[in-house]
Amino acid sequence: MKDSFVKNLRLRPSILTLFVLLTVPAFLTIVAVTYISNEKIARANADQLVERFRTDAIQNIQHDFDPIRSLVRSAAAVGADQPDFYSDNRSLGYLFSIIQHSEKIVSMYVGLADGSFRQARQIEPNVEVQGKLPPPEARYAFRWIAASPRGVAAIDHYLFLDGQQKEVGKSEQVTAYDPRARLWYRMTQQAGGPIITDPDVFAVLGLIGFTVTAPIFQDGKLLGIAGADITLDGLSDYLAERKISPGTLSYILDHQGRVIANSERAKTYTNYNGRVELQHITSLGNDVPAIAFSARPRDSEKLFSFSHDGKDYVASLTTLPANFGKRWQLFVVTPLGDFTEAFQEHNKRLFFFGLLAIALQILIIYFLSSVISAPLEKLARKVVRIQDLEGQNLPPLESPIREVAVLSRAIDTLDTAVKSFAAFVPVGLVKQLLESDQKLELGGHSRFLTIFFSDLEAFSSLSEEVPSQELLLRVSAYLAVVTKAVNEEAGTIDKFIGDGVMAFWGAPALLDDHAARACFAALRIRRGMEELNARWQAEGLKPLNIRIGIHSDAVLVGNIGSKERMSYTVMGDGVNVAARLEGINKEYGTRICISHSVFKEAGDRLCVRPIDDVAVKGRRATIPIYEVMGAFGLGPEFEPDAATVRLGKLTRAAYDALVAQDIALAVERYQAILEEYPGDPVAAGMAKRLAAAAGNDAARRIPVARL
Repeated sequence: MKDSFVKNLRLRPSILTLFVLLTVPAFLTIVAVTYISNEKIARANADQLVERFRTDAIQNIQHDFDPIRSLVRSAAAVGADQPDFYSDNRSLGYLFSIIQHSEKIVSMYVGLADGSFRQARQIEPNVEVQGKLPPPEARYAFRWIAASPRGVAAIDHYLFLDGQQKEVGKSEQVTAYDPRARLWYRMTQQAGGPIITDPDVFAVLGLIGFTVTAPIFQDGKLLGIAGADITLDGLSDYLAERKISPGTLSYILDHQGRVIANSERAKTYTNYNGRVELQHITSLGNDVPAIAFSARPRDSEKLFSFSHDGKDYVASLTTLPANFGKRWQLFVVTPLGDFTEAFQEHNKRLFFFGLLAIALQILIIYFLSSVISAPLEKLARKVVRIQDLEGQNLPPLESPIREVAVLSRAIDTLDTAVKSFAAFVPVGLVKQLLESDQKLELGGHSRFLTIFFSDLEAFSSLSEEVPSQELLLRVSAYLAVVTKAVNEEAGTIDKFIGDGVMAFWGAPALLDDHAARACFAALRIRRGMEELNARWQAEGLKPLNIRIGIHSDAVLVGNIGSKERMSYTVMGDGVNVAARLEGINKEYGTRICISHSVFKEAGDRLCVRPIDDVAVKGRRATIPIYEVMGAFGLGPEFEPDAATVRLGKLTRAAYDALVAQDIALAVERYQAILEEYPGDPVAAGMAKRLAAAAGNDAARRIPVARL
């Protein structure tokens, strides 16, 4: 019944599922189309912005450099027109005017072929000049080195000016500085025309940058070179101030991919013994530009895309025009997320409100469907609980629908009938009948299983001493302990016989370890009775001691009786043996006695000791019987301690002597057990019997106990 209920469709989930299947795909399609459209728009927008930026940036770089070039060329033209103009300090004011013309120029100077040098420059308050800091108010300086005869040291002069070009200090010292030896001079001389130098260390500024230069010629003769210094940091500031988006990275690279300037204003160069070393774009701490540079198309300057860490990027690498004079490249990397963020927020809102709308629709449909399906679902749950034989009943279902009300009353009647049936028939059998849909018929079959009997010691005398109501409560508590333990170990209670209980393992459900489970249940019962007795003794009541017998054998199991009244039980000689094993506990003073067949089935999981060989009525051979003292792996409360294990070994040694018919040795070993365990009933009883047998000189036989 349960399987068919699970496999069949349920009404309310079916309605909801159908609605979801019709609605959710359409909603997801709308979201997907919107997302793809927004993604395309964002990517197109990013491409346009990157394209515009690289075009504008190249133009702006050229436009920024062109005025500086013009100023430098004008300075060179002045020198060509007036060859002696830069030979004295009247030129310093002119050079100073060029500095003020552009913030990017940090120094403007002219070096002549005779070694003289004149310069107007900005001053960094924290940078030493000629070994000492300049005056605090100094913002500019005039510097000049006059030509000196060979062998005579030149003098380097400084005149410091404040922001209003007023003199605030002077400084001079001998210098070996020769403009003709500097990179800007040599490169310009070699080029024979205006150039932009490679990055170099500015000798007097302590900064790193490049120089825009122009040669001064007269009649084909080189008179000198005019130059304007621009720092790399200034170029980086330019890129940082013109970002496409917050996450955009832009770089100016040389033709080898080394970083000249970057929008992050990061230091990408080092001053190594006066020589500038630039970092390559792939050696920066950021992986994104390195990956973008590696992914660039080799033969095209078109925009390209790549992905990294789950993010998409748009990038471009463009070489500046040839007329710029340097083979520099503008490298731009832009995360697409900077442009898609607004669209993504829109998509999230669309998705959220769409889900909210679907949830509201599902809620409405849920309540509408519950009007029809709720009563039927409650009745279905009742049927499942009846099948599972769960304890508590669901409340009666009141329904205005006549058919549902009739069905509800019928199911309540069925629930009462099944629970009443299960109170007299093993629960396992009832569940098996319900699940298999088999009819209850007379008949049985032979099966090897384990039978269990328990009884209370001296129950007759106790019933005469204890009031009947109290006795009933105490016996019920004992039976509850037995029932719980049997159920925990998957056993089947056959019947209650007064204060006795008959149970078995291995039917109706097959169990490979039925013998071990029966012994485990016995140990659980012993433990439960110890707790009950402790409570009763604390209340001033006498304890109840239990005796248990367990035997494994092939018996007949099935429905026995008549068509009007039948019982699911076991029959056979094995049942009688189990019952007698329970009774033989009284003779040996034990609590749990098992047969040799049980020991063979479960001995490796139990801590047992042999008691004696007993004769079974109707059988010629005797069978060994054992006392169960504990179990291995069942739990710490059932694990035998060292003393119990030793008692088992000593009893085994005494039993071996008994089997060998060495009565004297057996008596000696049982006596040794009593010396170490004075209260052991098995050793006391066996020693007494064997001592009596040893004194019977006529027979010299050991009396055999009978089941």
